[in-house]
Amino acid sequence: MDGGAQSPAKKRKTSWKKDPEAVKENILAIATEEFAAHGLSGANINEIARKTSTSKRMIYYYFGDKEGLYCKVLEGVYGSLRRSEDLLDVAGLEPVEALRRLVEATFDAHANAPHFIRLVMIENIHNGDYLRKSDIVPKLNRSIIDKLEEVCARGKDQRLFREGADALELHWLISSFSFYNVSNKATFSASFGTSIYSKVHQAILKKKATDMILAAVVNGHEPSSWN
Repeated sequence: MDGGAQSPAKKRKTSWKKDPEAVKENILAIATEEFAAHGLSGANINEIARKTSTSKRMIYYYFGDKEGLYCKVLEGVYGSLRRSEDLLDVAGLEPVEALRRLVEATFDAHANAPHFIRLVMIENIHNGDYLRKSDIVPKLNRSIIDKLEEVCARGKDQRLFREGADALELHWLISSFSFYNVSNKATFSASFGTSIYSKVHQAILKKKATDMILAAVVNGHEPSSWN
């Protein structure tokens, strides 16, 4: 071997020392794919280590154990989705348009986050046990409720929204449309074909979902033409 060449193990050790945060981010990125594909029980730490050119020992050094890594992955996907929603500034929009934009943004964010959808489905199999261990996710999720509460308050003040308009209920409704659209794509397509997932048809569904949610809270709102 050339005296100046480093062994793979030595190269990995040098990388860890030079940029440990980048190594952790790489582990989380690969772990997100593995947990989303195989679940908590099916994901293999040795496979994650192989794909990240690290080691099982190093992964455990950073994340404690397999469950600790899984919890960090959950926090990561929730954080990513919430950040995409936070980028939408609706404070300057009138309430009806603000709500419309929030629904559309959430629909698109879910469509662009299949790993998030799969991991939430997996965590529901575990009855939310690991999510409850996180101090971070409840704070992350609070941001979208705060935004909806602000929009609802302005809508009620201007007598545009019904008095019963509730931010948490709205979030449930918005998430229901957005989540189902992705979570049941495989089974829906197997049963009815894939036409509904074309770009054109997805735009139509987003518009109809938005209209239905607005109709639930906006005084006198009539869905625009669905033709």
